[in-house]
Amino acid sequence: MANIKSAQKRIKVTEAKTLKNRMVKSALKTAIKKFEAAVSANSAEDAKVTFNGAVKALDMAVSKGVIHKNMAARKKSRLSAKLNAMA
Repeated sequence: MANIKSAQKRIKVTEAKTLKNRMVKSALKTAIKKFEAAVSANSAEDAKVTFNGAVKALDMAVSKGVIHKNMAARKKSRLSAKLNAMA
């Protein structure tokens, strides 16, 4: 454990940020898994709805700095390719 007051604060701040980042990343993974499940079930209507949710979660993760914008663009491209392959 740190002895210096500023180091103790940095530990607390880092833990809080880690929890927020973990929450955003977990929500992102859940949204993508829901889309994957809809695609594997061949449910076109459900896939479109969950695709929008996954894209929104990706954009939110980028805006919060949890993932890189190029990673989000790549994932959106791959998800949209899966959605278009269904049709």
